[in-house]
Amino acid sequence: MRHLVDITDFSVQEIDDMLRLSEDIIDDRAKYAEAMHGKKLATLFFEPSTRTRLSFEAAMMELGGNVLGFSSSDSSSAAKGESVSDTIRTVGCYADVIAMRHPKEGAPMAAIKHSTVPIINAGDGGHNHPTQTLTDLLTIKREKGRLNDLVVGLCGDLKFGRTVHSLINALARYSGIQFVLISPPELKIPDYIKRMLTDNGFRWREVESLDEVMPDLDVLYMTRVQKERFFNEADYVRLKDSYILTPEKLKQAKKDMIVMHPLPRVNEISVKVDDDPRACYFRQVENGKFVRMALILTLMGEVE
Repeated sequence: MRHLVDITDFSVQEIDDMLRLSEDIIDDRAKYAEAMHGKKLATLFFEPSTRTRLSFEAAMMELGGNVLGFSSSDSSSAAKGESVSDTIRTVGCYADVIAMRHPKEGAPMAAIKHSTVPIINAGDGGHNHPTQTLTDLLTIKREKGRLNDLVVGLCGDLKFGRTVHSLINALARYSGIQFVLISPPELKIPDYIKRMLTDNGFRWREVESLDEVMPDLDVLYMTRVQKERFFNEADYVRLKDSYILTPEKLKQAKKDMIVMHPLPRVNEISVKVDDDPRACYFRQVENGKFVRMALILTLMGEVE
């Protein structure tokens, strides 16, 4: 039985196969319309979500399956003090696969020890978000035609941004990737990630100015400053407007650079950017549904 807790749970070959499957689903959705008929997905979201939860639900429905679960810990027995392990054991009696989001890092690892069905990590605190990473990889592949030889700028909250951490771990397995880490000093990428990049011979640099590196980038991955990760309201207010992408700033960028964002955004990308052909964050949203369809099929052993 396979689980997805960290993007490195799958080999590069397996990820590439999953991306190809995602593109096959995009090209021929009818072919997969009944693939999960009679199967059930449980979405256990102990933390709020819009895109991840709904894309999982839409994915299972488009595969002909059914969905059950909860969208808040307040509406589950967690509000009564039930442990994650007991919740997983219970839900495993009702569902064939579980997608779980939890505010505590490592919660999915605890879950798989007690699960009788595949577990998908839909985000654990500031740690990992592997299905968003699959979404990001599919988007880069479809927009740029490749996953190697790219200069990737990651901008905003690099300290708490689990989407950033997962994406770096994934892209670090492809050749010719250069990372540009753009953040204020207080939100720099964790040291363990910098050590990993250095130890594996990747080219990377840290900067505070987005403008100075904009002309170099093939991919710009914007993130919001996450209020829910701060203990101090004053620190959040001080940092939340550190980077705001506007059409004026994009004038410095390559004509074929792409702008990505895991969403939700607050104000870090002006709505005026939405009409720029390089803005692909809503195409990214749709890709999330297709890649989660491919993941469900893979974990359920329904891939030919």
